[in-house]
Amino acid sequence: MRVRLLWALVALAVSATLSGCFASHKRSDMDMQEAAEHADEIMDATLASIEPGIQWAHGPTTTGICDVTRRRSVMTVVSDERRGSFLGVVERAWRSREYRIKGINNDRESPAIYAQTQGGFGVSLIFGGGQAFFEVDSPCVKESAVADSTTPPNGPSYEGIYPIPRPNVHSDFWSAEDAAPRPQ
Repeated sequence: MRVRLLWALVALAVSATLSGCFASHKRSDMDMQEAAEHADEIMDATLASIEPGIQWAHGPTTTGICDVTRRRSVMTVVSDERRGSFLGVVERAWRSREYRIKGINNDRESPAIYAQTQGGFGVSLIFGGGQAFFEVDSPCVKESAVADSTTPPNGPSYEGIYPIPRPNVHSDFWSAEDAAPRPQ
C-alpha cells in the first residue's frame, strides 16, 4: 500500500513539474488572459516571418489549471518537397528571437520543431496528415477567464466548424512539388 502511495506521489510530482504548475514555477506577472494575448503575439510574429505569406485559421484554445494553449492551423498547402524549407524559415525566425530550440523531429511524415521563449512559453510547429499546425503553450500563470483571440485569421474563420478543413489554399511557392531553390 505504501509503495503504491509513494509511486502515486512521485507521478503527481513529475506531472506537476513537467506542466510547470508548481507555485515556484508560476509566473505571477500575468494571468491566463494576458498569457493568451502574449501567445497570440508570438504566433503573429512567427506567421509574419514566413515569406511568401501563408493563409491560416484559428484552432481551438484550451486551458488547464494554470495555463493556456493557443493554436493556428495552416490552410496553405505545404507540399512534402517544401516542408523542410517551411520548417527552416520558422526555426530561423525563432532563433532570431532567441528562442531555445528544444527538439526537432525529422520524421518524413510528421516533422516538427519545438522551442521555448525566454518567458517560458512553449512554441511548436507540427506537421500531421499533410497539414501544419502552430501551438503556443503558456507557463503556469494566475487563473482567469480566457476570451477568444482578437487576431483575425487571414482567410476564412471556420467559426463553429470543427475539425477545421484540410489545407485548401494553393501557393505557387509553398505548394510546389519540387525542392525550394537555395538562397544565393
